[in-house]
Amino acid sequence: MGPVRERWAMTPEPPISLQVAIESLYKIAVTDEKTTSTIRLQALAKYCIHQLSVRGLADASAEVQIPGGGRPKQWDVSWEYHQKPRLAISAKSILSNLAGTVPNRIDDLMGETTNVQMYSPEIVVGYIMIFDVSKDQPDRRDGSWFDVLSQRLSSLSGRRAPSWSVGMIEAAAVVKVDFSAGPRLLTTEDDLSRFFDELVAEVIKRNPSLRPSQ
Repeated sequence: MGPVRERWAMTPEPPISLQVAIESLYKIAVTDEKTTSTIRLQALAKYCIHQLSVRGLADASAEVQIPGGGRPKQWDVSWEYHQKPRLAISAKSILSNLAGTVPNRIDDLMGETTNVQMYSPEIVVGYIMIFDVSKDQPDRRDGSWFDVLSQRLSSLSGRRAPSWSVGMIEAAAVVKVDFSAGPRLLTTEDDLSRFFDELVAEVIKRNPSLRPSQ
């Protein structure tokens, strides 16, 4: 079963900034109070697609169902080559109930990643998470929830050949926001450059025919 493209996946999108993507999330999740809306991170997916395109991976798609070892799973962004997904990005938001949400997001990451890697061990996987620091607890004994999330993502990132451990990912990024008084973005686009650079580099490394001929 191949990837299933949704209604707007192939529609060319104009460039979108990270700030605009965050403003979209704020409006849907905070202003409109639709915290579980399926479209709350749609603008962020478009941002990711543009970032991949400027790095040479054109025509990535949003909301693509990718086969897995247990079942197909819809990923926020996918890039395919020769009719097979070679890159998958999952976008998540952590805006409230950090004590429950942070552990759940890590569990979700390991489960979703293991599932897709069982079907396609060579696929490159990235996770990008939006984190509202205004809801954090910096005085926790083992550090703030932002610290916990960052440490766990770091320990699960860096998957490289030949040690393709199932359940790990190639790269992760945490975007810090402060939604206490509006859509305030604390992470710059430059801070995310390494995330996209690492993903694209791994895709090219695992698909040598993408390299320009010498």
